[in-house]
Amino acid sequence: MIIEFDKEYLQELYEEGKTKSKKHRFQKGVIKQYVNAINKLKNANCIEDLFPLKSLNYEKLSGNKKALESIKVNDQYRIEFYSRVEGEDPHYITICAITELSNHYK
Repeated sequence: MIIEFDKEYLQELYEEGKTKSKKHRFQKGVIKQYVNAINKLKNANCIEDLFPLKSLNYEKLSGNKKALESIKVNDQYRIEFYSRVEGEDPHYITICAITELSNHYK
């Protein structure tokens, strides 16, 4: 998949392991798990490739986040994103736009 980041801090966390934003500070262990989860998204060819990876707990969200999908980073955090497919079979690509690293229980 091709990964896009909707917010600068999400890209900084992935590429640099930290962010300039004081509002978005995470523990090193959370950042490492975030990077691992993004890498799993990058290695997948399509959303269906995520289904067998039970540790990610892929799901489509409902309610006010109906258009979003998510995967787990750990027991507390999840990555929220939306995906779209571009191109025609067999030369299509899935683009995954990361929108948030959120605390699942807040």
